[in-house]
Amino acid sequence: MNIIVILFPLALGLGLLGLGAFFWCMRSGQFADLEGAAWRVLQDDDAAAPPAEKQAR
Repeated sequence: MNIIVILFPLALGLGLLGLGAFFWCMRSGQFADLEGAAWRVLQDDDAAAPPAEKQAR
């Protein structure tokens, strides 16, 4: 029974900490562009090399 006195406030505090972190991320714009990073991973930067660099080698 004494463990409930420790675990209940600990669980409540961690839940509120997580909720606060979520709202902080929402306010600071962490979730503003959900698809941009996924499309940047798929872009091939090596294929778009300028012709001047290819001739200099």
